[in-house]
Amino acid sequence: MQTLFSNIKGDRLIWAIASLLAIFSFLPVYSAASNLAYVRGGSGDTFNYFLKHFMHLFLGFTIIYGVHKIPYRYFRGLSMIMIPVVLVLLAVTMFQPDVVENATNAKRWIRVPLVGFTFQPSTLASVVLMVYVARYLSKIQDKEVTFKETLLPLWIPVFLVLVLILPANFSTTAIIFTMVIVLTFLGGYPLRYLAIIIGSGLVVLTLFVLTAKAFPEAMPNRVDTWMSRIENFSNGEDTEADYQIEKAKIAIASGELTGVGPGKSIQKNFLPQSSSDFIFAIIVEEYGLFGGLFLLVLYLWLLFRIVIVSQKADTIFGKLIVVGVGLPIVFQALINMAVAVELFPVTGQTLPLISSGGTSIWMTCLAIGIILSVSAKREEDKGNEVNETDNPLEILSEAI
Repeated sequence: MQTLFSNIKGDRLIWAIASLLAIFSFLPVYSAASNLAYVRGGSGDTFNYFLKHFMHLFLGFTIIYGVHKIPYRYFRGLSMIMIPVVLVLLAVTMFQPDVVENATNAKRWIRVPLVGFTFQPSTLASVVLMVYVARYLSKIQDKEVTFKETLLPLWIPVFLVLVLILPANFSTTAIIFTMVIVLTFLGGYPLRYLAIIIGSGLVVLTLFVLTAKAFPEAMPNRVDTWMSRIENFSNGEDTEADYQIEKAKIAIASGELTGVGPGKSIQKNFLPQSSSDFIFAIIVEEYGLFGGLFLLVLYLWLLFRIVIVSQKADTIFGKLIVVGVGLPIVFQALINMAVAVELFPVTGQTLPLISSGGTSIWMTCLAIGIILSVSAKREEDKGNEVNETDNPLEILSEAI
């Protein structure tokens, strides 16, 4: 055990935050899974779901440990290799036969042969694309570029990824697009070009919606689903789709300040996605406002540490890759919480490191591993030699 801890590098606070989130997740997942086990298995045995969640987290932290040992400069080349792979996976997912495993599945998953588990390529695409964008932005840093020069190497891959995700998962597409825009803005990409991209994105989305309305047989049914969610949210109409939100609000109201107690949630028996999309409502019901604020503080603390690691990175690529893969984690968490309290329409986004589900946990851990890799490089440089910026005499001379 001592050898293991001695080999752990990078920002220790990020390690601590990720560990706290993972440990805390066991109680609400175990509680929320009781109804799921009863409905699917008929026996109410939740131990299998608990064990499954444990294995997902165990593999996730193995990913963190393995990835944080890889020098982050290698991710530049890996992102270029993985972009074609991601595009193929997304295409296979999009054009596969419409096999529905549950009510929320809408051609988002592919089944891995031989192994037997399902995998969601869009979550992998999000991480790979952010690394790819960070690589390109670092490459053109301090260079005068035209929009035409950036179109093929930067925006065409972004466009292809988003187009392949959009028909089945609008919320993920919107989050990825928003994070890409934020990253390019922080990376110094010209604002006038960003305006063109945002305008083009709105035009493409409008054309997609109009095409889906004109040819409903050729387009996925998910288009009508997410459009109705947005319309119902903006109009404040009560429909069957609002059932989950109403139950989530009841759960949150029942929790009050201290909650009803671990495992004593009532609404977990009525919320279809109580262990994934709406687990925050179950947490507030069982642990009260204090439990919800505890989670919020952890995610905001993670955001703070991400900014610190980014600022301390020794290269532009290091700074951008930390922001690129780190911001979506916190952004997704805030969206999940906002949905539960009806500040945002239903999106189907999970709570990172808390909700059950293998792919979301593994890709979150992959992103955290990349952040820790950047942080570990900084520690290694400080341990091997004294940088000029770390020299007190140099700092004093610059101040004078």
